[in-house]
Amino acid sequence: MLAKLPPVTKALLIANVGMFLLQSLLGIDRFYPLMLWPMDLGTPAAFAGGAWSFQPWQLLTYGFLHGGLAHLLFNMLALVMFGAQLEYTWGDRRFLMFFLTCVLGAGLVQLVVGTLSVSGGGGAYPTLGASGGVFGLLLAYGMLFPNQRVMLLIPPIPMKARTLVIVFGVISLLLGVTGTAAGIAHFAHLGGMLFGWLLIRYWRGQPPFGRKRPPPGRHF
Repeated sequence: MLAKLPPVTKALLIANVGMFLLQSLLGIDRFYPLMLWPMDLGTPAAFAGGAWSFQPWQLLTYGFLHGGLAHLLFNMLALVMFGAQLEYTWGDRRFLMFFLTCVLGAGLVQLVVGTLSVSGGGGAYPTLGASGGVFGLLLAYGMLFPNQRVMLLIPPIPMKARTLVIVFGVISLLLGVTGTAAGIAHFAHLGGMLFGWLLIRYWRGQPPFGRKRPPPGRHF
């Protein structure tokens, strides 16, 4: 199956698995500088003990780290399921641009949410994982192939891709607003979807952007 994957999807898969193996071998603490930390706005209690604070490179590097094997497997399965088809449709350069934009957008949203939490008296915790980029891919798949049937893993329920996007988006919003399922960056998921939606609208020349642009590919 790996040999049949398009090049960017394969490279992202290898990069994420490779980084996870390094985390396992060297210890997770070696990778703190690559995780996405909130900004330090003068709240020493939250950043006590020499903890890291935000650095610009973290907006991309956090997306190649994972907190556990299940976290990695879920994201990589989604990358293969949705990313490969999108890369075949868009081409490798446009697909890579889209994925990294979603990772960056998710990081920006999470940075704002995390920093506001710290300024309000919460602790400084890092964010890691490719979920923001993966949720962007899910959104794109639902927009390009809305009637394609997909199957949830848990529970195993078939549904249209468009429905799956709506369900995941609503769940992430509700969990993020209510603070349920702590330890999961729900707003980062929404940020990945938002920036992915904006980029597709930009490519299509749809509001809030300007005049109609030529589609990037014949299937787009």
